[in-house]
Amino acid sequence: MSARLLRRVLQEREAATQDPDVAEDEQPEEEEEASPPRAAARNLFDLLDGGDDEEEDKEDEAERSQPLSYTEQKHSVQKKPTNVVPETNKKSKKKKKKSKAEPSSMKSKDEQSLDSILEDLSIEKKPMQQRVHQSDRATGKEIETDEAGATSILTIDPKHLKGENEMRRIFGSKVVDSFESQRNMPSSSRQVRGVRRVAHNPRKTLLVSPPSYWPPWDKSISMDLLETKSGLNYFRYTFDPSVSHVQELFEAAKAANDLNAIAAILGKYPYHPESLLTFAELFKYSGEHQSSADAVEKCLFALECAWHPLFSPLQGNYQLKYSHDINKPFFTALFSHMKNLDRRGCHRSALEVCKFLLSLDSDDPKGALFCIDYFALRSQQYKWLEQFAEEYQCDNSLWLFPNFSFSLAIARFYLERDATSEGSDHADKSTSVDLMKQALMLHPLVLCKIVDKAPLKDSSWTQILRNVFFGSAKPGSPSLEHMINIYVERHYIMWRFPELQNLLKEAALLVIESLKQDNREAQDWACVRKEAFSSEKNEYSHLLVSDFSDTTPSLPPEELRPFMVGPGMVHEMPPVEQEAAGAERLRAPRDVVGRNPALVFLESLLPWVDYGDNHHDANDDNNGD
Repeated sequence: MSARLLRRVLQEREAATQDPDVAEDEQPEEEEEASPPRAAARNLFDLLDGGDDEEEDKEDEAERSQPLSYTEQKHSVQKKPTNVVPETNKKSKKKKKKSKAEPSSMKSKDEQSLDSILEDLSIEKKPMQQRVHQSDRATGKEIETDEAGATSILTIDPKHLKGENEMRRIFGSKVVDSFESQRNMPSSSRQVRGVRRVAHNPRKTLLVSPPSYWPPWDKSISMDLLETKSGLNYFRYTFDPSVSHVQELFEAAKAANDLNAIAAILGKYPYHPESLLTFAELFKYSGEHQSSADAVEKCLFALECAWHPLFSPLQGNYQLKYSHDINKPFFTALFSHMKNLDRRGCHRSALEVCKFLLSLDSDDPKGALFCIDYFALRSQQYKWLEQFAEEYQCDNSLWLFPNFSFSLAIARFYLERDATSEGSDHADKSTSVDLMKQALMLHPLVLCKIVDKAPLKDSSWTQILRNVFFGSAKPGSPSLEHMINIYVERHYIMWRFPELQNLLKEAALLVIESLKQDNREAQDWACVRKEAFSSEKNEYSHLLVSDFSDTTPSLPPEELRPFMVGPGMVHEMPPVEQEAAGAERLRAPRDVVGRNPALVFLESLLPWVDYGDNHHDANDDNNGD
């Protein structure tokens, strides 16, 4: 609706709502104005609007003079008639007496009349809302719906998805901003000689915050929608046809263990996912954890930029199957990113990433179920953990898994402690001691492994482990033994808290006392364990225990030397030349300009570190003296 037409309708409504007496008083004035002998007194401010009124009159006359086409005439006939303003009363209404009502009342009257006009014109906002929702869905924004089943236990909170936000809540914005400003300034080691990096503003993503010195995304990978089934959209990554040969080059370099060739691929295609993950592993095993985390984040940035408009982690109606080889780098990058967040102490962000990883594929190929409870406990999401154990659909009940049977008892313990301080009561639920007792009866082997791994050095644990029930406990199946090993490797640090040690000790003593009175309860739990984990082969052999460990084995530089030369060159060299070449590469001088002096000093203590010829000359002079 144009502003001119809206003003006319408002004036007509105001004229219709006036009193009849006022209308009768105005009628003689209009008749007097029609007589030409006497000119009416004119307000000086009306001169400012006179030109506009004349222009509007000319526009109206021009519109009336233009002939309408057949389709326009048909549309105007079928259109529902609205309030029409007569043209003959236009100038007469401008010279009426002004009302003496308060400005606030006039304003409210205008607002009410405007609302009524919009209702008469049937101007709805639903189509606009639908377009907004479609655009939000395309940009990855969360859409709130009231439909049943729209909310899921794996719904991701975007506020807690980035580790930087959690770091700001822990350390403050000033500390994190200063660190980020230093991170956005590329160091000399990050720059390639002869290449000038131009800072730009990269696109904002959900998972990571890309620094300004990263190159623009090269669009070498995209995501396709395969099918929609049972309300779920199935997606798959795909490479651009123009860069399909890059994957062949990577496979050849990988088969030859040629890191130089992989580095050449990254030099030309800086966002090749598998090459970035290869160097992330290399940095991790060499002890450069920050460089490893940067490579993983760079991989996630590229893969997120390739998302399909219908793919959003905030919706929950997606599946990205791990069975497609091209999708596997995204799972690997997410799992590594989750571990890096946990290493930095961002447990809540790690929990959100773990939920995202678990929702990608219902088959859980990376074993997110074996660490999601750990992140929930570390981030103090105790109620969510209980709700997740009740609502998540799984082949077996989650409380039968070793990690959930113990983690649910720990969550109940902290909820009971919070309820005691708040004065609330949870009498209708099992106590934490009862849940811990059930966990020990179901998985007695866990106690022995926790005492060794934590370690728990109290003499009372020695007495407890001498009991036949705990001392001679056996896993029963390869799958259960593997799950117990993963649980102990991932969760052992939780048992270093004194309050949890007391809870575990109390439950273990209660188990021993109950077994002295009646041994049938232990037999019942053994039957439950055997029925729940009845497979004779390890169903989780694809999950490595080391992947769930906080400790990372480091490789010395001499172990990496064979991978830093061309394929086959090391084996073709004589043994003496191999050692000489290795020693020469080992003594490659390192740049100390602009580095932390304390770090350089500690690095100089390593036997394989060298800082150039000056260092050797100084040593020779000292030896000569």
